[in-house]
Amino acid sequence: MIQDRLAGWVSDLSTLHELTERLARTGTLDEALREVLRAGAALVGARRGLAVLEPADGQGPTATVGLGLAHHEIGALETVPRAATAHGRLLEGPADGCGPDGRPAEPVAVPDLALDPELDPRHRGVAARLGIAASFAVPLTAEAAGRLGAAVWLYDEPAEPTEARRHLAGLYGRYAAEHLARLLEVERTKARMAVLTEELLPTRLPYVPGVRLAVRHLTGPQGGGDWYDALPLPEGTLGLAVGSVSGSGPAALAAMGRLRASLRAYAVMEGEDPVAVLSDLELLLRLTEPARSATALFAYVEPEPRKMTLAGAGHTPPLVVGERRTEFVETSLSAPLGMLACWEAPSVEITPASGETVLLYTDGLLRRADEPADRGFARLHAAAATVPRADRADPGAVADHVLHTLLPDGAPAGEDVVILAARFD
Repeated sequence: MIQDRLAGWVSDLSTLHELTERLARTGTLDEALREVLRAGAALVGARRGLAVLEPADGQGPTATVGLGLAHHEIGALETVPRAATAHGRLLEGPADGCGPDGRPAEPVAVPDLALDPELDPRHRGVAARLGIAASFAVPLTAEAAGRLGAAVWLYDEPAEPTEARRHLAGLYGRYAAEHLARLLEVERTKARMAVLTEELLPTRLPYVPGVRLAVRHLTGPQGGGDWYDALPLPEGTLGLAVGSVSGSGPAALAAMGRLRASLRAYAVMEGEDPVAVLSDLELLLRLTEPARSATALFAYVEPEPRKMTLAGAGHTPPLVVGERRTEFVETSLSAPLGMLACWEAPSVEITPASGETVLLYTDGLLRRADEPADRGFARLHAAAATVPRADRADPGAVADHVLHTLLPDGAPAGEDVVILAARFD
């Protein structure tokens, strides 16, 4: 008998270890919640379930994920008053996830909904319609973050987990809550970084007769240092810039903000000479942040003769998109800012034809894992060449087509992505 019990404990621990390892490999809140439901269903012997993420501090994000439930079935469950459901009572408990005695809240089992005399009539009706006969709910409470949410598993027949299964589900729930708390902090940090990035970038693009502008900026999970700018200059001219700084996180954001602000000042003073603008920027970066490098491209635009004078420091070349051509601008090879003792490279002049769009972009648009750089440029060229004729008159539509072609899922895999499109009338 002792050997059987030991064998059972070893089997349970092995199962718990395997399930927690699978959960640890999840990288987003949605993935983690779905894995929690799948693992919990295996532990308590249920077929369907519902997980609700609702941090008690009210700072979000919130989410509701179902297992074996259609969208309308989840909606039907949400019509039941929260206090009438097992998981709802857990969600309405104290913010620290503890009961009246100060101990962590316990799972809530309802072995037979049909025989529960205190069951709310609306809950009874929804349960009968969905074929739910019993439920088992566990709190998702982290030690530092407090109550994060709850998970409930639903049975098709009257049932209740054994004491051993309840114990395993409780252990798994506590581990899951700590993992969710870590992912929650990552999501909140990303959201704060995204807001800060948007605040450091232009709130709107200027209007300059003869040139129409559009920009698309996507923040990647490893990004934070890509930037762009468009500012009107004297005599109806325009300054356009894109760039990126090395590193990520708050330090990279701060460096990006300083670099962009400095470039605006240099552009106002000597924007007609892009080489001088980038030379001043390089000197500033080398003196103030010697451990950081950056790439940048600055273009001085004269709309009336449709002339663009540009210089780049380690940055990707612009792409001209029009009815008769789709080609990269031939810029001289140059090291990034901060890499050489003294930076200088010749500028290049181009004269876009009426109706052509010039795309300035960051290299996050090109990069894919285990792919050489020339493949990225080839994909970008092919995407720009296939812009529908009806969309070529709108710089925003051109940028959207390129983004949707290169990033079909709508999100960059690593770094930020910036596309600044300038269409010449």
